[in-house]
Amino acid sequence: MFYHVLKYVLLGPLLRLLFRPRIEGLEHIPSSGPAIVAGNHLSFADHFLMPAILKRRITFLAKAEYFNGPGVKGRLTAAFFRSIGQIPVDRSGKEAGQAAIREGLGVLRKGDLLGIYPEGTRSHDGRLYKGKVGVAVMALRAQAPVVPCAMIGTFEAQPPGRKLPRVHPVTIRFGKPLDFSRYAGMEGEKAVLRAITDEIMYAILALSDQEYVDRYAAVVKAEEAAAKAESGRRFPRMPLS
Repeated sequence: MFYHVLKYVLLGPLLRLLFRPRIEGLEHIPSSGPAIVAGNHLSFADHFLMPAILKRRITFLAKAEYFNGPGVKGRLTAAFFRSIGQIPVDRSGKEAGQAAIREGLGVLRKGDLLGIYPEGTRSHDGRLYKGKVGVAVMALRAQAPVVPCAMIGTFEAQPPGRKLPRVHPVTIRFGKPLDFSRYAGMEGEKAVLRAITDEIMYAILALSDQEYVDRYAAVVKAEEAAAKAESGRRFPRMPLS
């Protein structure tokens, strides 16, 4: 119930008023049955803008950190994400990927709409990064179509580190559903999973017109953080006299 109050009474109208998002290709979202909406991930605001404009309820796999933060703020954040039906996924450890797949399949088997960001994390620089193959596994096991989605303008509205979004034009663009039934029963083939995932990422790229990086975003982030730390050790800031 809170989901519908938030979408139609509280947050949804506010988001539409502030950003006046331009919506393209909404007819590509199936009116019923399981489907995966796979999009780029540029901003924290993505979690709210897409659900606000969809007619169907969509469930996202959200990182577990949103559910286990400390203090009052952490508890309120967790309660908020649970109330709108988001599912926590622990991204650490060996079983993280399998846990996400299990949770996602649970949503699809109920005939619902699942939202996923194949990059696995927000883009820190606005570019589109290599997708992880979990989306391909779920599409094959659930026999669900994949609708590519591009969020455009949300990086400028709320880049990493900015707590509150600024008013900025936003476009949400959906592409035609991708059907991978020709690969039925081949979810154990690594080459097939890679090919499917790359096809999904190419469809997102065609919609978003971002620069593409054929590397995982988390790896690039880690390398840049390590380089920054190393640079700080080599050239420490001198105290002001």
